[in-house]
Formats: sequence, C-alpha cells, structure tokens
Amino acid sequence: MKVFVVDTSVIVDGRLTQFLSTLREKARVVIPEVVVAEIEHQANQGKAIGHTGLEELKKLREMADKGLIELDFHGVRPELWQIRGAKLGEIDSVVRETAKELDAALVTGDRVQRDVAIAKGIEVIFLSAKKELRHRLEDFFDETTMSVHLKAGLRPLAKKGKPGEWRLVVARDEVLTDEELAEIADDIVERARRDPESFIEMDEPGATVVQLRNYRIVIAKPPFADRIEITAVRPVAKLSIEDYKLSDKLLERLKDKAQGVLIAGAPGEGKTTFAQALAEWYASMGRIVKTMEKPRDLQVGEEITQYTALNGKMELTGDILLLVRPDYTIFDEMRKTSDFKIYSDLRLAGVGMVGVVHATKPIDAVQRFIGRVELGMIPQIVDTVIFIKAGKVAKVLTLEYLVKVPSGMSEEDLARPVIEVRDFETGELEYEIYTYGEEVSVVPVKKEGKAPALKLAEKRLKQEIKKFLPDVNTEVEIVSPHKAVIYADEFDIPAIIGKKGKRITDLEKRIGISIDVKSFAEREAAKPRERIPIEVEEKKKTIVLYVPAEHARKPLKFYGGEQYIFTATPSRKGLVKVSKNTPIGRELKRLIDAGIEIWAST
Repeated sequence: MKVFVVDTSVIVDGRLTQFLSTLREKARVVIPEVVVAEIEHQANQGKAIGHTGLEELKKLREMADKGLIELDFHGVRPELWQIRGAKLGEIDSVVRETAKELDAALVTGDRVQRDVAIAKGIEVIFLSAKKELRHRLEDFFDETTMSVHLKAGLRPLAKKGKPGEWRLVVARDEVLTDEELAEIADDIVERARRDPESFIEMDEPGATVVQLRNYRIVIAKPPFADRIEITAVRPVAKLSIEDYKLSDKLLERLKDKAQGVLIAGAPGEGKTTFAQALAEWYASMGRIVKTMEKPRDLQVGEEITQYTALNGKMELTGDILLLVRPDYTIFDEMRKTSDFKIYSDLRLAGVGMVGVVHATKPIDAVQRFIGRVELGMIPQIVDTVIFIKAGKVAKVLTLEYLVKVPSGMSEEDLARPVIEVRDFETGELEYEIYTYGEEVSVVPVKKEGKAPALKLAEKRLKQEIKKFLPDVNTEVEIVSPHKAVIYADEFDIPAIIGKKGKRITDLEKRIGISIDVKSFAEREAAKPRERIPIEVEEKKKTIVLYVPAEHARKPLKFYGGEQYIFTATPSRKGLVKVSKNTPIGRELKRLIDAGIEIWAST
C-alpha cells in the first residue's frame, strides 16, 4: 500500500481530497500531529484557512470511514514555539522528517517544501492549485463592473459603469447561500496563497483582506459580520495623465512646483485611477517613484515599487522610504492619524508626496491635517489639493502661509499667521485658516453678507459670555470689525460689566475687539424708523454719501445691508464724507465692493 505523508498546504485548500479521489488503489494517508496543531491554531485565531483546513480533515475522516483510504495521525503535538515558528519552517521540517522516517512520499503544494525535500532525497508529489470550481468570484464581473457585493441570503449586487457614473444592479436573480459563498471565499484564499502576484493582506478573526491580482477583496464572516459577505473591487479603466486634459498651468505645477499633493474625493469618484496615472507620469519623466499601500491595489508599471505595511506598521515602511529617498511616493488611502504624520515626516524630509484621502469637499482634505500637525507647518507639507469628481479633476486648491489681517478684520493689531487657500486656476481666495482665540478656524471667504471674521467673532463672544454668565439672557451683535454690542436686561448689565469693569475688559482682551453693553430697551429705541435711500460716490481718498435734502443737518444712522456702520450728521448740502483710511471708511469700502446696499435711518 502506498504511504503518503501530507503537509498543511494541501489540506487547507482541498487539494489532497481531490488528489486522493483520482487514485485507483487504496492508500495510507499519514497526517503529522504538527499539521493538525497548526490548522487548529489558525482556526482558533479565526483565520479562514484554519476553518477550511478543519473541514478538509473531516472529509478525510469520512473517506476513511467508507474504506476509501487508511488515515493515521503520527507523532506528538508540537511545542508552542514550533507553531509560532511555522513561517520559519519548523512545522515543515517535522513533516519532512516524518516522511523520511516512514519511507513515504511527501505530498505538498508548497514550492519551498518541495525543493527542500528533493534536496534531502525524499520522494515528493507536488500538487498544483485546483483548476475547476463550481463558483468563482470572476463569474460576477463583466467588462463594465467596478465592484460586486455578495452576502448570504441576498441576491448578488454589482456596481457597473465608471467613477462618478455608476449604477447598482442585480447580478443574478438566484439568492446566494452560505455554502456557495464559503466555497468562493475558500477559492479566493487558496489562489492568493499560491499565486505569486497575489497575497493575503490581513487575516483576522472574522475578516480577511485579499489582493487577488487586480481584485481587492474583503471577506467578512461571523462573529465579525452577521453572515458571510464578500466585497470585491477592481479598476475598470486605466488612464494616462493625458486623458484628464489638464491645463498647461497645472501640468507645469505638478512637474516642477508641487511636492506635497493631496488627491481628494468621495469613494468611487476615481481618486485611485488618477493617482495611478500621476505615478506613471512621474516615472515616465525619469523620476524614482514608490507607493505605500495597504492593501497594494494600485495598477502601476513594473518600474514603480509597491510597498505595504512592514510588519503590519506603516511607520516602519516610512522609515524604509526615508532611507530610499524616492523622488515621489504615492500614499494610497490615508485615514489614520499615524498616516498623516508619516506623510508629514516624509514630506519634511524632502520626499515628494502624493496622498489619497477621502473628502466630500476639497477643503476637507486640508482639514484632515488640522490637529495632527502644527498649523504653521501645513503649507510646507501640503501645497496642492486635487479634487476628483466623476473621474475628472473638478477643482485644484493651493496653500500659502502669510502674516496678515484676516478678511473682514481691519485693525492692524489683529494681524496673525494665516493660511490662504486659493483656487489654482482663477487665483481667487476661497478660505482662510487661522487661530482665533484658542480655536483653529477654517473660514470661507465670500463676497457678500457679513464678513466671515465677524461671524466668527460673534460666535466666539457668545461662547465666552455663556462660559462666565450661563444664566444671563444676552444677545450679541458685531457691528463692525472693531466693535461689538452685548444686549441684556437692564438689571443684568452690572453682572456683565463686572466690578470696576473687570469682566468686560477681560472679554475685550480675549476677543480682540471693543465691547459695548446696552439694554434691550435701548436696542428697541435705536431701531430704524424709516429707510432713507442714499447715493454713494467713491473718490480717490474719500467715500461721499448723498442724502435727500430734507434730511440735511439731522443726525442719521448709516447701515450696510442689515449691519449698522456709524452715525453722522450730513452737511447742509446733504453730504457725508468719510476718509478711506479710517476704520469706518475701510468697512464702507468693503461693503460697497461686495455690492451691499448702503442706506440711512433717523
């Protein structure tokens, strides 16, 4: 009777039972106890290959009970250090010694095991991967499929189309069963183990992540998921940078100036496809390009080396790249705080970085760095944000670090470090990022309505009042960039001002503007009774306001939209002249430029 000693590789994927079913004579199958222990250890850790291996052991027992084979277990259970050292060959070594001791043929699907056994003079039967299966993942894909979503108890679903223009369709009418999905999952794991161009990225209890050629696959099982589920994604198109029809201005920036690039967009919009095109464009120009991915699913040329997490840690991969010093590194799928810190370290070390992040708006990509690195360092780390929508470059932002008075503020002593975020193509200022009080604020800069800085000051003042006077009924109005009014009931005003004005003085220092305190009754009395239209003329050094003759030499309150500006008495000709160099003049100029109506009231 022929004797076979088998190792783990042919048990965990079902190749052994398939091989035995082809034999014409009864054979004796010897399974070393070290193999059983390794499979048990994998199953206890919740790994897919462990559970698959246990199922195969049960099938072997059924074959033995039917008299098709003789099944024996040989040896003793291994020590813990041997199981932990399985990857170093400890288990394989015991299996080879067992085959030699029993003068048996070693059955394996591991190329290294095969070669070592041949070198030691042991007879080897090498089993290649199974070829025919009833169910395969690829059966659910066609040329337009971006991803498939398989869950037991439901019909299979597929996303078809292209980034930004896809639809979710039913791939077949028949409901998926647990057995069918288990078979597909086992096939995926087996092929990933044997294919040199595929690998298992993660294998944790209930969750397995596999890169099977160009398919990125997540297998979820109980207890992690309620039922077995497989999600597989693949790129449907591979584009070159020329396909995006970028402007010459943007291409010039990417070629020579952009060193800290973020590619942002919502899931499925085409970020990874653009990152691939950019990576190959850099490589075509003779630049050294590497990638950092977990899992490695970028479809790039052989000249670009793809790195994953070393020992499960991207920090170690970053350390390697600091030594390698490529011209550009593509960092795919940045999510964790550690990812942003690695990106920052490499960028500050002089490595050109291209990071891929999820964001629903372009500015969200920049905000991901706030709180993770010092605010003043952000423009040195990130200089260009490319926002991808529906597979196209929808917007490009650039960052610049300045010391200035934020938009809407006019007092020079309010100058502070500000990050300006501009539209790259138009040069228009869209956002300002700066510290206001103790908070970092991302302020949109708009051409109409109340200045963003005034809205921010108003919000900040309300927070401070609530902190010190939680039970006092107050309302806050920012009347100009340098002045605010707190309205309260008459009897609450002393508590707001504080002893000898100390509390209101502290508030002024915290907010950076002067504060008046008035009663609600005063506000009612001051409400405009009549809306008087006026004409505005802007001269070189002054702004001239013309009021109707019947209101000459009478005190009038002047407003911009709903915002009070100042009170003045027109001359006998109905003129009010305001110098542009004064705070009031600068505020008038801002409102006029924004197209906001200037009017007066008695």
